[in-house]
Amino acid sequence: MKLKVTMGLFTALLTTGLALSGCAGAGQSTGKEVIKLATQSPLSGAYANIGDAIKQGAGYALQEEKEEFAKMGFDLQLFPQDDQADPKQGVTNAQLLVANKDVLGVVGHYNTGVAVPSSSKYEDGKLVMVSPANTGVTLTEEGKKTVHRICARDDTQGPSAARYAKNTLGVTTAFIINDKTAYGVGLTDQVKAQFEKDGVTILGSEGITVGEKDYSSVVNQVVSKNPDIIFFGGIYSEGGLLVKQARDKGFKGIFMGGDGIDSSDLVTIAGSAADGVIYTSVAGDVTQTDAGKKWAEAYEKATSKKPETYSVYGYDAMKVLLNGLKESIKANGGKKPSREQVLEAVHKTKNFQGLFTKVTFTEKGDNEFAQVFVYKFKNGNAAFVGKAD
Repeated sequence: MKLKVTMGLFTALLTTGLALSGCAGAGQSTGKEVIKLATQSPLSGAYANIGDAIKQGAGYALQEEKEEFAKMGFDLQLFPQDDQADPKQGVTNAQLLVANKDVLGVVGHYNTGVAVPSSSKYEDGKLVMVSPANTGVTLTEEGKKTVHRICARDDTQGPSAARYAKNTLGVTTAFIINDKTAYGVGLTDQVKAQFEKDGVTILGSEGITVGEKDYSSVVNQVVSKNPDIIFFGGIYSEGGLLVKQARDKGFKGIFMGGDGIDSSDLVTIAGSAADGVIYTSVAGDVTQTDAGKKWAEAYEKATSKKPETYSVYGYDAMKVLLNGLKESIKANGGKKPSREQVLEAVHKTKNFQGLFTKVTFTEKGDNEFAQVFVYKFKNGNAAFVGKAD
């Protein structure tokens, strides 16, 4: 998925691939003060595709500004962590990051169920977090000063998805399925409430278990009730299996999900059954502009990977963090800032224009400019439809 590239960045672009893989500068001393910016996302397991996209996007943003920070006397380093989409691992990693005095900020997470407990550790250590992907409402409702996100919340995404299904797709009946995670339940609760408000009849609501391969018991219920739409709250690994099994059993209606199924891996899992799947995403398509297309081409050359949606939002989240870091260095007379100073500068972010999204943080840490978009899989590719509302 789905910017400016100058000669001054040419050398950086050639070497970004090494830096993003964690090879560049490993174990080397530059004589400059070290500043580490971490990422937390799943780099192994079922969600590694999206987790790696976040890491790669964030690392690419950092690499672009590494030389600028070197001129200020700092050795800027990426410090990626694999949270394995597991709350316990996320918390363990968060404790490690808090204990490392050189870590001044975190871009993460992907899973809300990992972000919420991990953010408690960031709060204890006054370590600022900027999330590219966490949509769960709870994250910014607990009063933590360190927590920020550039994407929309589920109480925006869910109702937007439901209204699109009712008003644009014309559905009158729905079957709702979630993956029993904090994200999946939270999103489908919002969708269900909006459907009920708009007069869409809910024919059934069920949960599935992450990691299972056979969802025939739920699929059989869906087929027997024949709703206009299945709305799924969960991740692409289960979503791909679910839509494939539903199509195999004869379901002809609409299959729709949230940003959790926003991944090219859904097509890998579902095959031709992915065709026609509609989903909302909290990230738009960067390739809709000429500048965005150039960025995507440069990104692919540097990383040898096509950008996913969360490559872009990982990039923008890191740019927000880097902007706050620069502001805090300036306010500290050019010296290495404290975590509290970086946190204050990031929290004050106002009208910052990223590659795709504009960012102004509310007091809670939400982005005033966050939006919801719609995509549809066609011939194995995600096609941008437009804004949800």
